[in-house]
Amino acid sequence: MSRARQALRALRLRLFGPGKELAGTDQFGNKYYRVPEHESRAGQIIPERRFVEAINRQAYQYEMGDFPTEWEAWIRKKRKDPPTIEEILRNESYRQEMEQKVKDVYEKDKLLQAKEYKEGLVAEPVRTHVKGHASAPYFGKSEPSQDPASTANTFQPGSWIPPASGSNQPK
Repeated sequence: MSRARQALRALRLRLFGPGKELAGTDQFGNKYYRVPEHESRAGQIIPERRFVEAINRQAYQYEMGDFPTEWEAWIRKKRKDPPTIEEILRNESYRQEMEQKVKDVYEKDKLLQAKEYKEGLVAEPVRTHVKGHASAPYFGKSEPSQDPASTANTFQPGSWIPPASGSNQPK
Protein backbone atom coordinates (compact mmCIF):
# COMPACT_ATOMS: atom_id res chain seq x y z
CA MET A 1 0.00 0.00 0.00
CA SER A 2 1.38 3.41 -0.88
CA ARG A 3 2.22 5.97 1.76
CA ALA A 4 -0.48 8.34 0.49
CA ARG A 5 -3.13 5.62 0.75
CA GLN A 6 -1.95 4.71 4.27
CA ALA A 7 -2.11 8.36 5.29
CA LEU A 8 -5.65 8.75 3.88
CA ARG A 9 -6.78 5.56 5.62
CA ALA A 10 -5.30 6.73 8.94
CA LEU A 11 -6.98 10.14 8.50
CA ARG A 12 -10.35 8.52 7.70
CA LEU A 13 -10.06 6.25 10.77
CA ARG A 14 -9.14 9.23 12.92
CA LEU A 15 -12.05 11.36 11.64
CA PHE A 16 -14.84 8.84 11.15
CA GLY A 17 -13.72 5.79 13.11
CA PRO A 18 -13.45 2.30 11.68
CA GLY A 19 -16.03 0.98 9.25
CA LYS A 20 -18.50 -1.72 10.06
CA GLU A 21 -17.39 -5.33 9.71
CA LEU A 22 -19.81 -8.09 8.70
CA ALA A 23 -19.96 -10.60 11.57
CA GLY A 24 -22.39 -12.98 9.86
CA THR A 25 -25.89 -13.62 8.57
CA ASP A 26 -28.72 -15.76 9.85
CA GLN A 27 -31.13 -18.14 8.10
CA PHE A 28 -33.65 -15.31 7.60
CA GLY A 29 -31.15 -13.13 5.70
CA ASN A 30 -30.51 -10.56 8.44
CA LYS A 31 -26.94 -9.24 8.45
CA TYR A 32 -25.05 -8.66 11.71
CA TYR A 33 -22.26 -6.11 11.93
CA ARG A 34 -19.74 -4.89 14.46
CA VAL A 35 -17.76 -1.67 14.71
CA PRO A 36 -14.60 -2.46 16.68
CA GLU A 37 -13.46 -0.46 19.68
CA HIS A 38 -11.58 2.65 18.55
CA GLU A 39 -10.34 6.02 19.68
CA SER A 40 -12.16 9.22 18.73
CA ARG A 41 -10.52 12.45 17.54
CA ALA A 42 -10.63 13.75 21.10
CA GLY A 43 -8.79 10.67 22.35
CA GLN A 44 -11.91 9.12 23.89
CA ILE A 45 -12.21 5.30 23.70
CA ILE A 46 -15.39 4.31 21.84
CA PRO A 47 -16.50 0.77 22.85
CA GLU A 48 -17.36 -1.91 20.33
CA ARG A 49 -20.80 -1.54 18.74
CA ARG A 50 -22.90 -4.39 17.39
CA PHE A 51 -26.02 -4.04 15.28
CA VAL A 52 -28.24 -5.78 12.76
CA GLU A 53 -29.46 -4.75 9.32
CA ALA A 54 -32.73 -6.60 9.09
CA ILE A 55 -34.40 -7.81 5.94
CA ASN A 56 -37.66 -6.40 7.25
CA ARG A 57 -36.96 -2.67 7.49
CA GLN A 58 -40.25 -1.55 9.14
CA ALA A 59 -39.85 -1.71 12.92
CA TYR A 60 -43.56 -2.33 13.51
CA GLN A 61 -43.39 -5.58 11.49
CA TYR A 62 -40.92 -7.34 13.81
CA GLU A 63 -42.18 -10.34 15.72
CA MET A 64 -40.75 -12.64 18.35
CA GLY A 65 -38.41 -15.07 16.67
CA ASP A 66 -37.38 -12.82 13.77
CA PHE A 67 -33.84 -12.89 15.18
CA PRO A 68 -32.36 -16.17 16.43
CA THR A 69 -31.66 -16.14 20.16
CA GLU A 70 -27.98 -16.85 19.55
CA TRP A 71 -27.62 -13.69 17.45
CA GLU A 72 -29.64 -11.67 19.92
CA ALA A 73 -27.30 -12.79 22.71
CA TRP A 74 -24.33 -11.68 20.58
CA ILE A 75 -25.91 -8.29 19.83
CA ARG A 76 -26.54 -7.72 23.56
CA LYS A 77 -22.93 -8.75 24.31
CA LYS A 78 -23.98 -11.79 26.35
CA ARG A 79 -21.52 -13.81 24.28
CA LYS A 80 -18.15 -12.87 22.88
CA ASP A 81 -18.09 -14.61 19.51
CA PRO A 82 -20.85 -14.57 16.89
CA PRO A 83 -22.73 -17.86 16.54
CA THR A 84 -22.08 -20.27 13.72
CA ILE A 85 -24.79 -21.56 11.41
CA GLU A 86 -24.14 -25.11 12.73
CA GLU A 87 -24.75 -23.94 16.30
CA ILE A 88 -28.00 -22.22 15.32
CA LEU A 89 -29.26 -25.30 13.45
CA ARG A 90 -28.28 -27.60 16.35
CA ASN A 91 -30.14 -25.40 18.85
CA GLU A 92 -33.18 -25.16 16.56
CA SER A 93 -33.42 -28.96 16.27
CA TYR A 94 -33.09 -29.19 20.08
CA ARG A 95 -35.95 -26.67 20.51
CA GLN A 96 -38.18 -28.66 18.15
CA GLU A 97 -37.32 -31.89 19.98
CA MET A 98 -38.26 -30.29 23.33
CA GLU A 99 -41.54 -28.95 21.90
CA GLN A 100 -42.43 -32.46 20.72
CA LYS A 101 -41.58 -33.94 24.13
CA VAL A 102 -43.72 -31.33 25.89
CA LYS A 103 -46.61 -32.08 23.54
CA ASP A 104 -46.26 -35.85 24.19
CA VAL A 105 -46.18 -35.37 27.98
CA TYR A 106 -49.23 -33.08 27.79
CA GLU A 107 -51.20 -35.66 25.77
CA LYS A 108 -50.16 -38.47 28.14
CA ASP A 109 -51.23 -36.41 31.16
CA LYS A 110 -54.55 -35.58 29.51
CA LEU A 111 -55.26 -39.29 28.89
CA LEU A 112 -54.27 -40.16 32.47
CA GLN A 113 -56.59 -37.48 33.87
CA ALA A 114 -59.48 -38.74 31.71
CA LYS A 115 -58.87 -42.29 32.96
CA GLU A 116 -58.79 -41.13 36.59
CA TYR A 117 -62.01 -39.14 36.14
CA LYS A 118 -63.70 -42.15 34.55
CA GLU A 119 -62.61 -44.50 37.35
CA GLY A 120 -63.68 -42.01 40.00
CA LEU A 121 -60.22 -41.67 41.50
CA VAL A 122 -60.24 -37.91 41.05
CA ALA A 123 -63.20 -35.55 41.13
CA GLU A 124 -63.76 -33.66 37.92
CA PRO A 125 -63.25 -29.92 38.17
CA VAL A 126 -66.42 -27.94 38.67
CA ARG A 127 -67.45 -26.12 35.55
CA THR A 128 -69.52 -23.06 36.21
CA HIS A 129 -70.70 -20.59 33.67
CA VAL A 130 -71.70 -17.23 35.08
CA LYS A 131 -73.82 -15.05 32.87
CA GLY A 132 -73.63 -11.41 33.79
CA HIS A 133 -72.93 -9.95 37.17
CA ALA A 134 -75.02 -10.11 40.34
CA SER A 135 -75.52 -6.34 40.26
CA ALA A 136 -76.93 -6.47 36.73
CA PRO A 137 -80.74 -6.11 36.54
CA TYR A 138 -81.01 -9.31 34.49
CA PHE A 139 -78.81 -11.56 36.69
CA GLY A 140 -80.19 -15.10 36.71
CA LYS A 141 -82.57 -14.44 33.83
CA SER A 142 -82.02 -16.02 30.45
CA GLU A 143 -81.70 -12.65 28.74
CA PRO A 144 -82.09 -9.00 29.68
CA SER A 145 -85.58 -7.55 29.68
CA GLN A 146 -86.43 -4.88 27.13
CA ASP A 147 -88.78 -3.15 29.58
CA PRO A 148 -87.28 -0.49 31.81
CA ALA A 149 -87.15 -1.37 35.51
CA SER A 150 -88.26 2.09 36.59
CA THR A 151 -89.22 5.44 35.10
CA ALA A 152 -88.73 8.91 36.42
CA ASN A 153 -92.49 9.53 36.33
CA THR A 154 -93.24 7.04 39.12
CA PHE A 155 -90.50 8.15 41.52
CA GLN A 156 -91.72 9.76 44.75
CA PRO A 157 -89.12 11.39 47.03
CA GLY A 158 -89.14 9.90 50.52
CA SER A 159 -91.35 6.96 49.50
CA TRP A 160 -88.63 4.37 49.95
CA ILE A 161 -87.69 3.45 53.49
CA PRO A 162 -84.75 1.13 53.99
CA PRO A 163 -85.52 -2.15 55.75
CA ALA A 164 -84.64 -2.24 59.42
CA SER A 165 -81.21 -3.68 60.01
CA GLY A 166 -80.20 -5.66 63.09
CA SER A 167 -78.47 -2.67 64.72
CA ASN A 168 -81.42 -0.23 64.38
CA GLN A 169 -84.13 -2.48 65.79
CA PRO A 170 -85.63 -1.47 69.17
CA LYS A 171 -84.72 -3.73 72.06
